[in-house]
Amino acid sequence: MLGRIATVAALAVGGAMLSKKMKNRGNAQGMSSVADTIEVDVPVSTAYNQWTQFEEFPKFMHSVQEVRQLDDTHLHWKATVAGKQKEWDAEITHQVPDRRIAWRSTSGTPNGGSVTFEPIGEGRTRIRLEMQYTPEDFLEQAGDAMGAVKMELHQNLTRFKEMLEQRGHETGAWRGSVPPKPGAIAH
Repeated sequence: MLGRIATVAALAVGGAMLSKKMKNRGNAQGMSSVADTIEVDVPVSTAYNQWTQFEEFPKFMHSVQEVRQLDDTHLHWKATVAGKQKEWDAEITHQVPDRRIAWRSTSGTPNGGSVTFEPIGEGRTRIRLEMQYTPEDFLEQAGDAMGAVKMELHQNLTRFKEMLEQRGHETGAWRGSVPPKPGAIAH
């Protein structure tokens, strides 16, 4: 009997905490944000160049099935989000070689973000990835509130680091610049 009471109490407290987290998360438009940083043992140009190989994202982002680069500033994404297949288009809104890439979705679920690259010593780079997104249903909102997106972001960065450090060089590069566009995320 005491075990059942303790279980019910734990579920009630957990549910209350989850509800509070979900209410306090995001901004007025229902957007949530997540960020993480990792240090990679390669020069900044190597890290940046590999990141510009968007079509290789499925190699380290397990929920991403495909990224197709349509032109210098437009991408089409296919991914699994909370067990559901989703597709969207994204536009690169700002790009400075070896420093920053920012984007926003132009269709599908609203999302955007930026990735910055900072040299922190000879052959070492700090990468910071920030994302804003809109969890669309209860399952996505619950996963968001429990930190699932942050955990996945961290795992993706860790796999990127491992892939790049094992290889030691980039598989390609796009060194073009994209001037800031209105609505670009400024970080």
